[in-house]
Amino acid sequence: MEPVYYPVIGLARTIFAAQGLKFTVKGDENIPATGGAVIAINHTGYMDFTYAGLPARTAKRYIRFMAKKEVFDSSVSGPIMRALKHIPVDRAAGAESYHEAVNRLRSGELVGVYPEATISRSFELKEFKSGAARMALEANVPIVPIVIWGAQRVWTKGHPKRLGRTNTPISIAVGAPIAPYEPAAALTAELHSTMEALLLDLQQDYTHEPGAYWVPARLGGSAPTLEEANALDAAEAEEKAARRAEKATE
Repeated sequence: MEPVYYPVIGLARTIFAAQGLKFTVKGDENIPATGGAVIAINHTGYMDFTYAGLPARTAKRYIRFMAKKEVFDSSVSGPIMRALKHIPVDRAAGAESYHEAVNRLRSGELVGVYPEATISRSFELKEFKSGAARMALEANVPIVPIVIWGAQRVWTKGHPKRLGRTNTPISIAVGAPIAPYEPAAALTAELHSTMEALLLDLQQDYTHEPGAYWVPARLGGSAPTLEEANALDAAEAEEKAARRAEKATE
């Protein structure tokens, strides 16, 4: 029994019901009943992690998410994140959080990660970082892929949040666990192709509004292409680096 996590999930379910969110979950039987596993999730919106935990509840399990340190620094979200035993990630010095995640996996926990590292503005899968594969290899645990579709309609980068009663359908698919194997690059490539197949399958059964900002260009929406989104991300990273450099000289 989790004294904090359990009631927080109950509160989240109440909020989801008030928002009218309509969940469809496939493959939740693929969440291991016991033992550690890396839970790899695609990243289209700020609320992804709240939905990704739902399939784990079928097995009565909880996911410890790796999240940026700034969330833990907040006086509002910080105490909650720590009470839920999530893992802070300092992007400037990630070794400590990586080792903490490996230790959690070895102790039998489920650790949630975003292989894309940041929200995909195109809503297509970005190139994956190798961290999920390396953690699975070091801890000798499987990777369980989870793909979510529709979360970007609730709240995503560059668009207003829609946290009221929107009756938004959200589809979730859990893939079969992938056993760890060397090299990490090959394991990462398999994870990417597996999640891409899961995503395409979810999209086939989902109604997409032509021209909508949350619909990929490939499906007739107005979201940027993957290449355009990558260019936007690169420009944003340059701006942030410039601001940090300017601040350092003040």
